[in-house]
Amino acid sequence: MHVSLDTMVDTLKAAAESSRLRILALLSRGDLTVSDLTEILGQSQPRVSRHLKLLLEAGLIGRYQEGSWAFFRLSDADSARDFVMGLVSGIRGADPQVERDLERLASVKRKRQDRATEYFSVNAASWDHIRSLHVPDRAVEAAMLKLVGKRPFQSMLDLGTGTGRLLEIFSPLYRRGIGIDMSREMLTVARANLDKAGVSNAQVRQGDIFSPPVERDAFDLVTIHQVLHYLDDPARAIHEAARLLRPAGRLVIVDFAPHTLEFLREEHAHMRLGFSDRQIGEWFAEAGLHLEDAQEFEPRGGNEARLTVKLWLGRDRRLLIADPANDSQQTKMTSIGEIA
Repeated sequence: MHVSLDTMVDTLKAAAESSRLRILALLSRGDLTVSDLTEILGQSQPRVSRHLKLLLEAGLIGRYQEGSWAFFRLSDADSARDFVMGLVSGIRGADPQVERDLERLASVKRKRQDRATEYFSVNAASWDHIRSLHVPDRAVEAAMLKLVGKRPFQSMLDLGTGTGRLLEIFSPLYRRGIGIDMSREMLTVARANLDKAGVSNAQVRQGDIFSPPVERDAFDLVTIHQVLHYLDDPARAIHEAARLLRPAGRLVIVDFAPHTLEFLREEHAHMRLGFSDRQIGEWFAEAGLHLEDAQEFEPRGGNEARLTVKLWLGRDRRLLIADPANDSQQTKMTSIGEIA
């Protein structure tokens, strides 16, 4: 991406100040609030807000609202992120002030971890009961990794990210990852888990799965892990997820096969008691996706009623076709049917 000389000068001016460089170095490690930055930098909130405003105007960072909290992050634009990462890579480990900032950042992250631990302690019994009814999560995760493959890709979106686990296990593959969840408590858990795992190329945001706060046609991989059964309109969720995929992008869904465990509806807010291959296939087709694969994971043994886990892979039917006659090297989108 090329920018004008004036734009580049403005960008350099925005970054060329010690406090703003410190902010960029901190945001390169994850999303932070004004309060977080005030605590770390040891500056007043108005002053920190002024620095953030200038960085926002320069397009180097982004802002999103989560309830009454406002989080700041590095820009989603690849060119801006590359520019910032190039700047901060030269000062990490070389400047005593930045090192002190990172120590305070570690303290902020420990507080997040404490909040996450408290939330887990309250809800662990409920989750553990459901987990005991189906195959271990690690087996499904291994299958997902094998299905997606080892080839790196640009961007991933995890809808209903929960603990952020999928963002963690796929982090070596994507350049930019985003997790969406409605629950602020779960977002606290996800941030703490990503921090603990050292995942710096992902962020989580509060948002509705039916109207996620991200751009369309932007993601190579979208995942919906054990979320559909909580929704009153899962077909709509799949349709919205499909609109977020780039041409030839993939949607991976993990959920339960049809079952009769009514207590999950009564005690755990499950709206749907599982999904069949036929139902998912129809919803994929309606959303413009091709059902490429469906896998089944039998429950563990025992006399108690069990749950079968299913994994479905859908692919966007469009392909990106380069047009050699176009001197600007732009691409056009074509459906599979048009070139078959």
